[in-house]
Order: sequence, then C-alpha cells, then structure tokens
Amino acid sequence: MEQGKRHLAGLFPEEIESQLDGVPAFRARQIFTWLHKHAVGSFRHMHNLPQDLIKLLEEVYQQVWPLELVTTRVSTDGTEKYLFALSDGGAVETVLLPEEDRQTLCISTQVGCAMNCSFCATGRSGYERNLTAGEIVAQVLYVQHRLRAEGKTLSNIVYMGMGEPLANYEAVLKSARLLNHPLGLNLGARRLTISTCGLAPQIRDLAEEDLQINLAVSLHAVEDGYRSEIMPINKRYPLGELLAACDYYTQRTNRRISYEYALISGFNDHPQHAEELGKLLQGRLCHVNLIPINPVGKEERPTAQRIAAFAQVLERMRIPVSIRKERGTDIEAACGQLRQRSLEGWS
Repeated sequence: MEQGKRHLAGLFPEEIESQLDGVPAFRARQIFTWLHKHAVGSFRHMHNLPQDLIKLLEEVYQQVWPLELVTTRVSTDGTEKYLFALSDGGAVETVLLPEEDRQTLCISTQVGCAMNCSFCATGRSGYERNLTAGEIVAQVLYVQHRLRAEGKTLSNIVYMGMGEPLANYEAVLKSARLLNHPLGLNLGARRLTISTCGLAPQIRDLAEEDLQINLAVSLHAVEDGYRSEIMPINKRYPLGELLAACDYYTQRTNRRISYEYALISGFNDHPQHAEELGKLLQGRLCHVNLIPINPVGKEERPTAQRIAAFAQVLERMRIPVSIRKERGTDIEAACGQLRQRSLEGWS
C-alpha cells in the first residue's frame, strides 16, 4: 500500500466534490454511491464514470480502501476475524458475527488502546493512534464487499473492537454518519452501537448529537474500588459521574442503554454482586449484557451454572438481562488477540 496518497472512504459527497476540483457534483455522488452503497473494490468497477475520471482517481487516491487484508480466521461457529494492515504499518482487527437473520460486524476505532483494562488483550500492546473516519468505514466496506458476493449484506455495526470509540469522538461520529448516509449503506442509526468504557463527558456530548444511535457502557463492577482495580478509567470518571452521564443520555434520547458486565470468576460473579447490580440499575431504562470473560490474563471465566445463577438474580429483580453467546474462542476473537500474535511474529 502506497503511503502519502489520500483516500476517499472517509469523505461525504460534497467533500469528494471539493477535493476533485472541476468535477460535477453528480459525479461526486456517483463515486460515493459506488464506494459506500455498492462497496466496490476498485475504481475500475465504477462503470458509469468516464475513463479520464477513473484515471484521475487512480492517480490521486489510494486504491479504494485505506487498508489491506493480512489474514482471515474462520471459527467453527462461523465467526470470521480479519486482521488489516494500515498504510503506516499499524494493524487493526474486525470481527464478523453471522447469524440467520443478521450479519453483525464488530469494528475497531484505534490502533491499540490507552484504557488499559486488565482483562482486555488490546490494551496489552499499548496505544498507537486513532483511526481516521475512512479507516473505520473501510473495515465495513471491505467485509460488505465480500458479503455481497454471497448475496448477503451487513445489518448491524458495533463499535466494540480495538480501542475506546469515544476517545476518538470526531472520527467515530463521522464514520457513523457516513454509514447512515442515504446514498451509501444507509444503515439506520439504531443498527449502530457505540461502546465505551465510561468517558462521561463524551457520553453527554453524544446525547446532544442528532443520532438515534445505541450506547453500550462497559460496567463490569458496581463499587468504585472494584471497578478501578480492573478499569483505570474509573479513577477519572467514577460510577456516580458515569451513571449521571448515562441518565442524561437516556433523558435526551429516550434510548435504552446496554450495560456490559464481564463476569470474572471469584471477582464479580457472586449472587450478591448481581443484587448490587440490580439495585444500581433499578428504575433506569437499561439492559444488562452478561459476558463470560474471554481469558487473556490471570482472570478466569465462571462456570455456566454460576453465570446462569447471576442472570436469575437480575431477572427476579426485573432487570432485563441476556447472556452473550460465546463466539470465536478457537480463533482468538477477543479484541486484540490476533494483532498481538502478529506483533509477536505468530509465535
């Protein structure tokens, strides 16, 4: 992949028109539609463009996507994990979660992560940089291009891959608007979910955006001391401040928040912890997503019986709850595992 060339994936039609001085607005819209709606992999496939414009595009821009596939792994359960190389040598991961009625893509927003949560593989390799809006969107376009060949299409996008999405706020919001654009994939905002480990100010900012986007908040503990032990961000934005921001988001958007709770054996998986979680969330417009932890360090996953017992406590307290289906363990589907192995030379 050539360095120094610009790319189109992160541009709205009017921005394409502005960059291609002298090209009519309708041509810019055509380019945008080919790239986003049809997810073409080459400028040569933009069949209604004149040859001189195609030649200009090839001279000025990188090939359609600002990333290249390094490797793909496919799980026995159908989960597909992609490792992409970026033009500066960085690498990010993307995971496709196929089901009968939907195709969900989990995308990355940063190269690495600075949040340093103890149970996350991404943080172990450190933080390098934010992705651009184009690099975020390109993950979607690449997989959409592959699915189209099979007569399928992406239905849901979750910003739950490598990195903290709200720490890359502007690029993430632009990527969401690009995916929502009527000339492109036209994915409804309610089919997009942004996850955060708890950046309270950015949650408040997101509440002010004109987007009906889903918000998922990584909670994982209901007492500040416990949460700070596994999530350093809690020292900056403790639970009281975080939940106040979440309440503001709900008030402004009337959208239910999904609270992610990674169950760690012997740490936060006791029925008493479930009761405390239920009390914390009672009266809030919410849903609890229980996640059996995908071990990357010293933490261990609770037994299936322990997980079920935790969920039953919340159900009795009338807190909506589900247990996330385990996917892709055999292909190291936890965020950052595949990239870390590539950094270690596939040892």
